[in-house]
Amino acid sequence: MFTRTKTRTVHFDAPFTLKGLDGPCPAGDYQVQDDEEQITGISWLAYRRVATMIEVFAGKKKSLVQIDPSDLDAALDMDRVLSGQKSLNTTH
Repeated sequence: MFTRTKTRTVHFDAPFTLKGLDGPCPAGDYQVQDDEEQITGISWLAYRRVATMIEVFAGKKKSLVQIDPSDLDAALDMDRVLSGQKSLNTTH
């Protein structure tokens, strides 16, 4: 079966937590890798995500931690809400 890895950068304006991580992570940019495998038996090229990992640092050590993509989406949504509240509070 053919697999591929897609890499993307996500940004957090505030510290965040995710299941699987050892405590809160600071705000900033994080590399996220999505492993996908090709779906066979259909007439077009399609892939399904089989794993999502985020790159985190502990001191100078870098590691990839497997996470649930829906947890990541929820954390990014919460960060946008919190960021929007901060910008509203600073304009008054």
